[in-house]
Amino acid sequence: MLLTRRTFLSTASAALAAPLTPRRAWAVNTLTLGDLRIDTLSDGNLMLPGSFIFDDLPENELQPIIEKYGLSAEQLTPPCNVTLLRDGTNTVLFDAGAGPDFQSTAGKLSEAMDAIGLSVDDVTHVIFTHAHPDHLWGLLDEFDEPVFANAEHMIGQMEFDYWTDPDTVSTIGEARTTFAVGAARRLGAIADSMRFLADGEGPLPGIAARLTPGHTPGHLAYEIAGPTPVMVLGDCIGNHHVAFERPDWHTGSDQDMARAAETRVALFDRLVSENFVITGFHLPGGGIGRAEKAETGYRFVEDL
Repeated sequence: MLLTRRTFLSTASAALAAPLTPRRAWAVNTLTLGDLRIDTLSDGNLMLPGSFIFDDLPENELQPIIEKYGLSAEQLTPPCNVTLLRDGTNTVLFDAGAGPDFQSTAGKLSEAMDAIGLSVDDVTHVIFTHAHPDHLWGLLDEFDEPVFANAEHMIGQMEFDYWTDPDTVSTIGEARTTFAVGAARRLGAIADSMRFLADGEGPLPGIAARLTPGHTPGHLAYEIAGPTPVMVLGDCIGNHHVAFERPDWHTGSDQDMARAAETRVALFDRLVSENFVITGFHLPGGGIGRAEKAETGYRFVEDL
């Protein structure tokens, strides 16, 4: 049986937030599968221009999607959900959040960890889906030391090689230059102790890395085995609206838009046919749910 639980936060600072900033109504969303517990921990949210996703999409088909999901075409505020797995032996974070240096509305992971009484010293493994700032920049503290000092850190070999390549900063494009500089600095700081993963490799028993490229060159999702399989998506399915309704569309949030679309189309087919539970970094309500086939495209179903 699947059980979900939310831990709610109510703070003065949230009440005084700007009108376009969503109130942080929850800190933790929980899924229990036998002896396995999976939490999604809120790292806050991002503030993005609508053009980051919507530019160059067909307006006559896009506008009904914007209206259906109550979106703003000018500004998007996607949540950031860090997945935590505990099996009685290991305490595993998938991604480390944004930390304090990316956006002021993100980097709130420590608050969510406090809500469940979890210390950074309790974390045994940090496994990265990819090296974008909202997933990676929480890796180091203000002294460039690992925040999760007791943990083993893992990332895809392809992803690491891309972000630490000196040519990346000059080829990634002006809009993402700071992404490249920030990733290279943080990954370089722990390169000697990092474990590198390949497609299909198991970072831990019962977990398999799945290459899901396009959003970044070496993006990995993680399949967690069990009677009810779970897929930690990262950003290979990056939102609950356009990505679900039209997974074949090329959107500007992906570095290789064509390959990302191919990845989404194939992945949705598998997620639905094999009845996966999914945890999505930017999906609503804590990000735990399922993908269901809709009349056109797919829909995200929360609250299992």
